[in-house]
Amino acid sequence: MSAYSLRHYGEDTHRLSDPHVIVEHYTETRTAQEAWDTFAPDVPDNEFHELPNTCAHFLVEGDGRIDQLVPLTERCRHTTGLNWTAIGIENVGLSDGEILSDRAQMRASLALTRWLQCRYRIALRNVIGHNESLSSPYHHDRVPAFQHQTHSDWNRTDMNRYRALLARLPCPAGTD
Repeated sequence: MSAYSLRHYGEDTHRLSDPHVIVEHYTETRTAQEAWDTFAPDVPDNEFHELPNTCAHFLVEGDGRIDQLVPLTERCRHTTGLNWTAIGIENVGLSDGEILSDRAQMRASLALTRWLQCRYRIALRNVIGHNESLSSPYHHDRVPAFQHQTHSDWNRTDMNRYRALLARLPCPAGTD
């Protein structure tokens, strides 16, 4: 991750400190195991053929189970242009709409996101879907091929709904 960070952000470090953004994703898989099988191998990613492989800090399953995959002190390669300052949350599912309609998963995803948001004092506007990454004021990448790259997961309309639900939640005790 240090080599990736040096190439993309000009910072020779693997450490995530003072995150400013939380990025919501969906796995495009039906199970957490399928997602894990994508993240776990130490091989170049299938899209850009670059190490490290893609990952996320957290995985939220349909039954509400939350798995932490990467420590919050480590950078994780989940969103081009934001990996240097973003926490990545993968929600198991095939679409934002599928996840939004799953009560247990949404309850867990929102609680996790709110806890992180309050713990790191991340503004609601900086809780984004992967599809919104290019509009983040924190987005930058030194590699030209990556400067305009994003994915379709969590479009603005669905993220507006997610943020509205998130805004209703109080900060958990001990985080504010």
